Amino acid sequence: MAVEITDANFEELVLKSDKPVVVDFGAAWCGPCRMIGPVIEEMAGEYEGKAVIAKVNVDENPGVSAQFGVRNIPTVLFIKNGEVADKSVGAVPKAQLTEKLDALL
Repeated sequence: MAVEITDANFEELVLKSDKPVVVDFGAAWCGPCRMIGPVIEEMAGEYEGKAVIAKVNVDENPGVSAQFGVRNIPTVLFIKNGEVADKSVGAVPKAQLTEKLDALL
């Protein structure tokens, strides 16, 4: 299951992670976010132990969303060693997300 990220735990769980982190920024009311939600959950199972798959609710965590300039949702950030290595905006196919993550492993 994807890890729930908040403004309070973002630094500890994402920026200090020793594994690549995929962070899905979204909201419950967002249609495209609901479309990629199951894909993010699938990836959480498939990449367990290799990468951290996480979700941020932008309505509840405006700080982290603003910090990374998230203006459109869903936005998926690929973070390695505390730095944004890649990004995807909008509802995209799973293959596109896994390809970006595989490049960081």
